[in-house]
Parts: sequence; C-alpha cells; structure tokens
Amino acid sequence: MQRTRFVKSESTFSYFEALESYLAQHGRPVAFYSDKHTVFRVAKEDAKGGARMTQFGRALNELNVEILCANSSQAKGRVERANRTLQDRLVKELRLAGISDLEAGNAFLKDFKARYNARFAKLPAKPDNLHRALNIEPDRLDEVLWDCQLVCSAGLG
Repeated sequence: MQRTRFVKSESTFSYFEALESYLAQHGRPVAFYSDKHTVFRVAKEDAKGGARMTQFGRALNELNVEILCANSSQAKGRVERANRTLQDRLVKELRLAGISDLEAGNAFLKDFKARYNARFAKLPAKPDNLHRALNIEPDRLDEVLWDCQLVCSAGLG
C-alpha cells in the first residue's frame, strides 16, 4: 500500500484518500500532526458554523484522533526544511528520469521513497507504537470519510 503519491491538487479529498490508506495499514494514530493548510484548520476567525472545524478535522474527531497544527517556529521550520529537501531532490530525479506526468511519477515514487529513506531515515527516539486498532466497521469508515464528499461537493457543508 503506497501513501506517497502525486495528485492533481492538494484537497480534502486527496487527504481523505491518504488517510484511508494510512488507517488500513497502521490503525488509528493518537494524533495527526500537520501544517496549517486550510484542509486541517479553519483560517478565518469569523467562520460561521462547523464549530471552526474543517471536514478533515471533523473526520479525525469522529475517529477519536487529535489534530495538532505546527505552531512553533521550530516545528514549522523542521517540516519546511524536510519538504524543501525532499521536493528539491524529487524534482531533480524526476527530470533525470524524463518523467513529466502523474502516472509515471507515481510509479517512480515507490523506489524513490525506498532510496530516500535508506539514506536519510532515522530511528525514532522512542520506538513505541502509539497506533490503536481502527475499531470501526468498513461501512462506518466510508461514512466518516466519504459521505462528507457529497456534502462538500454540493456546497452544503
């Protein structure tokens, strides 16, 4: 199961697809740590309704997964440095391999990720696995993740 992939746009729906794959492979994390992209947090102070929660946040809440957005400059810097490094290397490797479309790029990612991790990955300071069993029926997971698509795409939520 491959979570890393290129998508046409960074959207709630692409994050739901990644989350579904992640949950199937690992179970539920205790918390989800992210940047402050609007998929993860409501940016407008005067937002109406929704308890200042995005659709992605609502889904995580229903799954009993806390969402934490990077607030300190150190946390944001660490994420951004890693992303810049990864994006720089990946763009160069894609160019060298002559890849310029989503399908070929996604096929390339599995080997790239393995090589990148072999070179740069570090073992965690605390190797404890804090994932919990998913404990949700597949139909219910579909409701939590995908029924909101109908509401979102219809402009009702």
